[in-house]
Amino acid sequence: MLDKSVIHVLIIAVIVTTITQAWVAWYHQEIADPLILSIVLSPVILFSLVRIFFAVRESKRIKLGRDGEKVVGQFLERLRLDGAQVFHDIEGENFNLDHVVIHRSGIFVIETKTMSKPEKGKSVLFYNGKQILRGGKPIKSDAVTQVKAASSWLHNLLFESTGKRFAIKGIVVFPGWYVKTTELGKSAEISVLNPRVLPNYIGKSRQQLREDELHMCAYHLSRYIRTK
Repeated sequence: MLDKSVIHVLIIAVIVTTITQAWVAWYHQEIADPLILSIVLSPVILFSLVRIFFAVRESKRIKLGRDGEKVVGQFLERLRLDGAQVFHDIEGENFNLDHVVIHRSGIFVIETKTMSKPEKGKSVLFYNGKQILRGGKPIKSDAVTQVKAASSWLHNLLFESTGKRFAIKGIVVFPGWYVKTTELGKSAEISVLNPRVLPNYIGKSRQQLREDELHMCAYHLSRYIRTK
């Protein structure tokens, strides 16, 4: 995104230089009043400034998301020591699965969501099993629906590939945020967590897969990834 803003920086530089030279020439009585030129070119400068502003903001958003996924990936990698198969950035149908973990405790799809922390107060989210709330209001991100769709897609992929149905657990994680979950939220289909708890949440859950099932699912998912 920052690369796209370079052209606007150059445009502003050229226009400002042109206007400055025109006013200097006018001051020395070399040309007529450059006011009209200044008025005509000012909207172009304003447009370029707006584009630069949005490019910088989008660049920060992308960096925040990339850093968040990296942090989550580091926590998940610890599960390899416990026999887990861990996959990152899997291309689905018009969407990506941020992370998939296949562990003896089950198959997990993890969606990473990043948000800037408040300048004041605590970074706390509330999850009631249906909505993720911040300060009593639902956040804009439809993360719960997204991870449900991703889990359903992975379930169908493994069924078509293996002929067996495996339960898929969807998890949404918010790096840097503390998540308070109600009793309904704890029993909900989708979990919302801070990524720090992922190794214990997955590693200490009740066993769902036999060793052969774990390796079979990992093999078929790996084969799918190789064909993309």
